[in-house]
Amino acid sequence: MAGLQDTLERWLPEARGAVERYRPQVRLEQIGRVERIGDGIATVSGLPDVRLDELLRFEDGTLGFASELRPDEIGCVLLGSSDHLMAGHRVRATGEVLEVPVGQALLGRVLDPLGRPLDGGPELAAERFERIERRAPEIVEREAVTQPLATGILVIDALFPLGRGQRELIVGDRATGKTAIAVDTIINQRRSDVICIYVAIGQKSSSVKQVIEAVRRYGAFERCIFVIAEPELPPGLQWLAPYASFTMGEHFRDKGGDVLVVIDDLTKHAATHRELALLLRQPPGREAYPGDIFYIHARLLERAAKLDAERGGGSLTALPIAETQAGNLAAYIPTNLISITDGQFYLDAKLFHEDQKPAVDVGRSVSRVGGKTQPPVLRALSASLRLEYTQFLELEVFTRFGGMVDPRTRRTIEHGRRIRAVLSQPQYRPQPLAAQVAVLLALSEGLLDPLAPERLAELGRKLPDWLAEQAAAPAHRVDATGELDDDTRAALLAASKELIATMGAS
Repeated sequence: MAGLQDTLERWLPEARGAVERYRPQVRLEQIGRVERIGDGIATVSGLPDVRLDELLRFEDGTLGFASELRPDEIGCVLLGSSDHLMAGHRVRATGEVLEVPVGQALLGRVLDPLGRPLDGGPELAAERFERIERRAPEIVEREAVTQPLATGILVIDALFPLGRGQRELIVGDRATGKTAIAVDTIINQRRSDVICIYVAIGQKSSSVKQVIEAVRRYGAFERCIFVIAEPELPPGLQWLAPYASFTMGEHFRDKGGDVLVVIDDLTKHAATHRELALLLRQPPGREAYPGDIFYIHARLLERAAKLDAERGGGSLTALPIAETQAGNLAAYIPTNLISITDGQFYLDAKLFHEDQKPAVDVGRSVSRVGGKTQPPVLRALSASLRLEYTQFLELEVFTRFGGMVDPRTRRTIEHGRRIRAVLSQPQYRPQPLAAQVAVLLALSEGLLDPLAPERLAELGRKLPDWLAEQAAAPAHRVDATGELDDDTRAALLAASKELIATMGAS
């Protein structure tokens, strides 16, 4: 008893002081109720002052955001499971909008669209939180796209160059190598300072795991962020995934860095938006998509830009992916995205099944930024490449009918077959600039003519390592400057000749 009395005497003065310092405050809290709920959508009443996109907190802690405001009700998109929610449950308005963590701590992590770790690692120590919805840079805040973003894929870097700050669509039928091009581009950034963000929307877990393991093995995993919206997640989280990833990337862009965002894919994102719109009873339009389907993708992709020097000179490059059905580029979503972006890589299923990989259709692919982003040496060597390849494809069709072929046509066809073989490239092996320059030099000088087209794939595999051993200084000079002087040209040609002679001897 004596000990208890001593304890009370010691703590009573402090308790009295706390009571005396306490000042009651009035806090206004808006509370509504759930009217209907199901399929990731809740209809809420009793919250007349809620704003669009405001966060709402349900009785069990589940979050949602106000997506549609009606005179007496709110259409709310849930960001969690609705298994424990039912009509009559209370809903509180938070007065906040949705935010995600940003900062260096996100690099090398696998996250969900709200920035929560999925890789079993520690909790994120984020620098700060930023809004998912941010305005796109204005025209006066942008700079022309002139700095290359090398993919390491010869057919793209030579014919359809990609620039930092560009929006280039990857489009094609299912299983034609769209994700493979995006992953090889991410892997190739191990040679640069570009930060990569891969966004998977409704993709199979096995496919996502394969992408992550490929980047971990071949790329710079520590400079990548993976935002995964699995198919079993509520549609609201899948809808938010690309917006959240752009916010994460804009943090680095605003600090003067360069960021690449791959969205795999926007066709599934459009389907998710259609699902939510129909559940919210919005009027359907073409192919049952709501009228704002163009706007939601435009406002997303407009955030990709190259900023001017006054704002740090950073860039955010977008590589959205879209899927077509039976090669129909005139479908609603592909045509929308083609009109928004700065060009497209079109992958042809016929080329893919003929083992021409990457299956980029040269005739229907385009980069509207063009040669402005190409290194000078690559621009000079590829100036006539597209024309020569297109002529070969036309001649090849005619020669299939048989008949006499004159020597000039035969030479054009043989040269074209070697162009096609050179443009074919295995996955996970993006080429450095020096190797691309060396093979185009050898092609233009006729050094590849003694080799059968089937052997040029072997040449492509061996050439980067061969140059690193036999012509390290010239190769490094080309990679660093993007230019080709006479001495460097002679050294690369000599190294290529030696490798071709070695292959011929074997």
